[in-house]
Amino acid sequence: MSPSDAVSALVGSKLRIALLGVLVLGGAVGGAFTLGILGVPSVAAVDNTFGNVTNETTEIETDLVVSNPNPVGIGLDGVSVNYTVSMNDIEIAQGGREGVRVGTGNSTVDLETHLRNEEIPPWWVSHVRNGERTALDIEATATSDRLGRGVDFSQRREIETDLLGAFNSDETRPVNADSPLMSDPVLYVNETRGEWGTVSESETPIEMAFTVYNPNIEPYAVTEIGYDITMNGVEMGSGQTEEGYVIPSHSTETVEFTTALQNRHLDDWWVTHLDEDVRGHQVTGLRIEFYAVIEFPGGEEVTVPLDDLTYEETIETDIFGEGDDVRDGSDSSGSEDGSNSEDGRSETDGGTSDDGNTTDGENGTDSDGGTSENETDDGSGDGTENETDDGDDDGGVLPL
Repeated sequence: MSPSDAVSALVGSKLRIALLGVLVLGGAVGGAFTLGILGVPSVAAVDNTFGNVTNETTEIETDLVVSNPNPVGIGLDGVSVNYTVSMNDIEIAQGGREGVRVGTGNSTVDLETHLRNEEIPPWWVSHVRNGERTALDIEATATSDRLGRGVDFSQRREIETDLLGAFNSDETRPVNADSPLMSDPVLYVNETRGEWGTVSESETPIEMAFTVYNPNIEPYAVTEIGYDITMNGVEMGSGQTEEGYVIPSHSTETVEFTTALQNRHLDDWWVTHLDEDVRGHQVTGLRIEFYAVIEFPGGEEVTVPLDDLTYEETIETDIFGEGDDVRDGSDSSGSEDGSNSEDGRSETDGGTSDDGNTTDGENGTDSDGGTSENETDDGSGDGTENETDDGDDDGGVLPL
């Protein structure tokens, strides 16, 4: 064999060996996927934030982190990812993508979906019916198109609100008519109570009760109590009672009536709740104003604004746990088995937020308020002392 023939044979042999090595390696990797020796890509985390909001839709921006445990990237057939976001089992967002190319380790897939604002009223109904609690569930799946197998990921946040808690008060407040017919105060309201009624698809009733004391020597009649409810300035409901009450001299009477939020206005409120320029991102100011029509013994009627009974509450939420820019929340993270649970709570003014024990984004709510003393003539010859929890807003978050 000539020297040139020997060199050709040697080079050809090396090329064949190299080609064989590549084929063997490719077959080994493919076989490893098929046999399950190499891992199936999974979803490591799902982070959502609210984007642009219009009168009709709310943009939800999602960073979905795909974890590839293998030493090689996946590019030919890729990975399919799908996810849904639900609040109290009401689906508010769904998205996905096919043929995602992922390298080794973690890769972030940016997705965008839109929530129809008309879904907010049904969610609100479920929230109130569930004791002002919402379970936010995120379900995601990463599927290897090559293997036809996938790994599920789930995440849950608990959202709580307390819109009416601070309305329940034993504080005594005077009712002044500012009328030359009688000296003020004409009445005292010694107690206020409020709770949700039976919620329907169209309205959210609030059952209210005022304990009213008449310090005068003659009975007064409250012929009407009216109310106006706004949330971030959006008119949510107004009305008046159809039944009158007579408050005997030096006696108390419980005046009961029902107010109601009209659910058809909730999608308009939702836009303001997410608008940073209104009160801040995911912040709402609830306001309920009252007036009373009082009939004096001589038959004269006076409409009296019940300014001291005006109820105001600030509601802050952090639905997706977006972090300190919204509230004292936390970052979302996933575990290797694709499961993660978080509790996110909201707070209202008058409470103090304490961090939870083990999971990020979990806040308990403690009441830490001061006391105020109020004295009034209750017909017994001495004053009554009432204690109320005022609380301080520490910048924490309630929940909607």
